[in-house]
Amino acid sequence: MANGGDQGFFLGMMASRRARERRAAGEDGQTRGGGALFNIFPLMVIPVIIYSIVALIGGQEAVSSVLFSLTMVSGEQWNLSLGDILIILGLIFLFIETVKAAGSGTATIMNHGLSMLVFVICLALFLLVGSFATSVFFILMSMTLIDTLAGFIITIVAARRDLAVAE
Repeated sequence: MANGGDQGFFLGMMASRRARERRAAGEDGQTRGGGALFNIFPLMVIPVIIYSIVALIGGQEAVSSVLFSLTMVSGEQWNLSLGDILIILGLIFLFIETVKAAGSGTATIMNHGLSMLVFVICLALFLLVGSFATSVFFILMSMTLIDTLAGFIITIVAARRDLAVAE
């Protein structure tokens, strides 16, 4: 075992673990418990849909209206608008999407495809519909682009690492 013979032991343990995971997943590759739908659904569509509803019903003024303000210790007012909350929500969902992108299964690939579709729809709305030509929507659209690019890149890196371990 001095020449790396114990490496075969660890590879065997990893292969055994993967076989157990495949058996637990069932015949169709879907994990039990319904988690596949969560993995396929692009979460960045949620803030985009909320923005769309608010912008189409109330216009740009509704997105930029101040929901509440806080007086800071310095005496300054800090105003938080609905658009600001949508950006914070988008950042939270972007983080979750980035964590989900570490997989390399079929559900992850479908998620990336749907995320790209969300970005294309956002780009079309931004360019063609007046109430979507705001800084808030541009930032949300940029987040959908980052979600798409980061998802593909992270999945490729994770798949390369899996291939390197299997060799």
